[in-house]
Amino acid sequence: METFFISHGSPTLPIDESLQVRHFLKAWKEQVFLRKPNSILVISAHWETDVPTVNVVRQNDTIYDFYGFPEQLYKLKYPAPGAPDLAKRVKELLRTSGFNHVKEDTKRGLDHGAWTPLMLMYPEANIPVCQLSLQPEKDGTYHYNVGKALAPLKDEGVLIIGSGSATHNLKALQFDGDSVVSWASEFDCWLKDALLQGRYEDVNHYEEKAPYGKMAHPSPEHFYPLHVAMGAAGEDAKAEQIHQSWQLCSLSCSSYKFTAATAS
Repeated sequence: METFFISHGSPTLPIDESLQVRHFLKAWKEQVFLRKPNSILVISAHWETDVPTVNVVRQNDTIYDFYGFPEQLYKLKYPAPGAPDLAKRVKELLRTSGFNHVKEDTKRGLDHGAWTPLMLMYPEANIPVCQLSLQPEKDGTYHYNVGKALAPLKDEGVLIIGSGSATHNLKALQFDGDSVVSWASEFDCWLKDALLQGRYEDVNHYEEKAPYGKMAHPSPEHFYPLHVAMGAAGEDAKAEQIHQSWQLCSLSCSSYKFTAATAS
């Protein structure tokens, strides 16, 4: 099975028909990933902890971790079942790979980095979902190695999704602009070239290797889900861009599929 990085864009994703990435995600089951996974593991930009943490719940609540958006957004529910067995398996794989401190959260549901895209991808909400947190004080290589530890899940019917953003500088959003700003475009093009050419080490060290790396990601939490998805696919995985669009002149919704080298 493949692994994926999705740029989830604005929290209004489930209700804003104008967003191109919304239509891409609605066509997920027919055009991107035709098999039904046994369960889904989401690494979201919106769960940050000191050490890797999994949510071990029987039923996921819907977390509204955003403010000032249309009222109808706060009425949406995504009641996907939890995946406690997957959570335990994730914990086991991480510990086996040297991540000795892995915690369990027995109360947390799904943040909007998980439920807003999943609501479009799997609207029936009948596939068990588990989340794994990020460690923003660590680096790209660390999160790539987290992904490598999770690689066996692909052969166990688990769909691994990193949910973040290819660029994410909220202070640089332009609500009245009509063209993509140059620094965001340059970073986005660099990322595409690096991934499609298999330069994963460059992506792991994007702060030094990429143009405008700090401008594109003043903080790294929206980029690290990509590193996990990339690592979970394997060192010789083939990357493919599966979507590209923009929001508010600087927010890239570029999304990628990583196919393991051993896949047919």
